[in-house]
Amino acid sequence: MNVLVINGSPKGENSNSMKLARAFLEGAGWADAKVIDVSKADVQACSGCYVCWKQTPGKCAMRDDMDGFIPMIVAAELIVWSFPLYCYSVPGKLKNLIDRCLPMALPFMKKGSESGGHPGRFDLSRQRHVIVSTCGFWTTKGNYDGVTFMFDRLNKKYETVFCAQGELFRIPQLKTLADGYLETVRRAGREYAGAGISPETRDGLSQLLLPRDVFEKGADASWGIAMDDGPQTPGDAPSGNTPLDDTPADGGLSFVAQMAALYKPDGKNRVLEFFYTDINRRYQILLAPSGSRVVDESSPEAFGKYTTRIETPFSVWRSIALGEISGQDALMQGRYKVLGDFGLMMKWDDLFGDPAPAKPAAENGPAEKRERKTNMMALLAPWIAVWVAPAINPFWGGMAGVALAAFVPLLWFVFKPVPFEQIGVPIVAGFSLAALLGADPRIVVSLSYAAFGLIWLVGAFTKTPLTAYYSANQYGGEKAFGIPLFTRTNRILTAAWGALYLVMPVLVFVIMGTGLSRFVGLASSVPPVFMGLFTAWFQRWYPARRRL
Repeated sequence: MNVLVINGSPKGENSNSMKLARAFLEGAGWADAKVIDVSKADVQACSGCYVCWKQTPGKCAMRDDMDGFIPMIVAAELIVWSFPLYCYSVPGKLKNLIDRCLPMALPFMKKGSESGGHPGRFDLSRQRHVIVSTCGFWTTKGNYDGVTFMFDRLNKKYETVFCAQGELFRIPQLKTLADGYLETVRRAGREYAGAGISPETRDGLSQLLLPRDVFEKGADASWGIAMDDGPQTPGDAPSGNTPLDDTPADGGLSFVAQMAALYKPDGKNRVLEFFYTDINRRYQILLAPSGSRVVDESSPEAFGKYTTRIETPFSVWRSIALGEISGQDALMQGRYKVLGDFGLMMKWDDLFGDPAPAKPAAENGPAEKRERKTNMMALLAPWIAVWVAPAINPFWGGMAGVALAAFVPLLWFVFKPVPFEQIGVPIVAGFSLAALLGADPRIVVSLSYAAFGLIWLVGAFTKTPLTAYYSANQYGGEKAFGIPLFTRTNRILTAAWGALYLVMPVLVFVIMGTGLSRFVGLASSVPPVFMGLFTAWFQRWYPARRRL
């Protein structure tokens, strides 16, 4: 098929609209289509001389690139028009090209047309058109009326791919959203080349990348200026806005403001502070359940005590945000440091990552099935039974252990199972049966602690440390496993707990050899309490220590 792409964006091949057009062409299998890059072409404005209708029919009086473009347009079986929306229509040079297609029409009035018009000089009845366009508004609704009106009057048979929020395709932080939309455009191209675009794909093309409030807040912040209240009076000095930063070239504040616009509240109050060491600027994002607000040092009364502070050169943080360098690698290399609550860094993607795309108002399907989470009680419950109950009554204690070992697999229908739970259940059942059949409780309980300690020690050296399965619930789930600092912290903690439980058999064996045997469960709970306090402290201290 003879496919022609008319790229009307002043940004040429690097435009957002061409990203969509390329995706459409790839899906259709027309990636080698010819392209007219209007921004680089010499296409003068039509002078309205009508020489092409009178003196030289079908040929323009001007000598420029349109001499070659008109034959290409006439020969094309399909034309893909790619452009951004400019003032509710097409960019200026593309309008020049459309105007200069006048030689393709005859001067006579078209018969049977209510609004008038001119018949075509060439038979283009089989020619098809696809209009691919992006705009900077939150929605396409009502913004493309001028474009469709023009193409309707030009008697084009066309399909449209209109995309709102087009500038988001330039933001690396939103790559997942952008890639998802581009894949929908590829599917549209594939279907268009076949039987036609399906209703499901059309719905996908109309899907918003971001909810309106999130998009508009981020778009406003991207300018780095604040809007003054009220309109201006004609004749006033043109202001209309107030700089937010007295050195706007550094872009520091607008960058923070855009980040704040992507914030997804999680019900907590925090103060995230940035200190850009290379430009000596300090900003805070006040994070609240209701949203976020940015303050800088020009409003010292609004500055509060930070909960998390990031000290970094602006150049480094910008490179991280743009995906040029890894944030984790930069942290481990000491290129920036974090003070205060490091837990926010572990939840960064949940708080500032790709927002969930806005869904059409009519889409009110059933709620998404919640992903199961792990629960450490599924691991601990049967072991606690075998540690406590046999020391009180070997028979009934053994029965309790067997019952809990049988019950735990039922919990896996509610909570996500962990390999160490699956390993532990048969071991606990074995110790419980031993106690039930008359084995010495002192030996059973002591060996059960030793077995539990060995499981933890092994769990310190597996790909995913044992404690990581459970602490990941606080940091966005399994994606935390890909954070080296998170894994290293949990590896150390798992090893520490394993060492503790390997010491416990000695303590338990001694206690059960005294008259306090019945209270062994209570006595043996004291060391884990202190280890729990150590764990809570270490989870904050170690990540902060490693970044120095």
